[in-house]
Amino acid sequence: MSGHSKWHNIRLKKAKMDVQRGKIFTRVAREIIIAAKAGGGNPEANPRLRAALQKGREVGMPHDNIKRAIQRGTGELEGVSYEEVTYEGYGPGGVAVLVECLTDNRKRAVGEVRATFTHSGGNLGETGCVSYMFDQKGVIMVAAAGTEEDALLEVALEAGAEDVKAEGDMYEVTTAPGDLEAAREALEGKGMAVESSDVAMVPKTTVTVQGKEAEQVLRLMENLEELDDVQKVYANFDIPDSLLEQAA
Repeated sequence: MSGHSKWHNIRLKKAKMDVQRGKIFTRVAREIIIAAKAGGGNPEANPRLRAALQKGREVGMPHDNIKRAIQRGTGELEGVSYEEVTYEGYGPGGVAVLVECLTDNRKRAVGEVRATFTHSGGNLGETGCVSYMFDQKGVIMVAAAGTEEDALLEVALEAGAEDVKAEGDMYEVTTAPGDLEAAREALEGKGMAVESSDVAMVPKTTVTVQGKEAEQVLRLMENLEELDDVQKVYANFDIPDSLLEQAA
């Protein structure tokens, strides 16, 4: 599999560890808040909120946390007001990087993101400089253990999936963003173990980096993901498996 896809798999496993620290709850809560603020607190009428609540369930977020986040988004409870902003830049070796943030202080967010790029051998770019290199897709990760590939392929394609790939101990199912929910429900309806489902920015092509540059790219990804305002980081790198395994 490509280095980029394997990195996604590694981050999925790390997210499970982050649950223990509660850090991922903060990110999911922000997404719920912004979704409820934009489209209301009824998930039946708000697809983005529905997707955010699904993410909360996947990571085991307590019901009370979810309820408070919805209420903050709808204004029933006072809370911090977040805005969405995406930063674009280049990592070592010309790797394209997208950084999605939810922040209550845009000046702080851009300052921290810029400094992280600079300290990791990259540079923050202008809006639009790399976003054209990515497509927005629905991405569903299914545990390979106990899943028959032919059965998965049949169900996924019938539900509108665009592609199914084996990625280590996972299968990666790719859909159009609007087909994500239906595809996930179809897979779960057949008893398949969906580990995660999300709308993501998928690179159209990848850039191979090795040696010191590969280490710098991974450090950049790690450091960006540690920033409080950062929700998600995407990049188009392809890195040798040995280095990715060390990073894991």
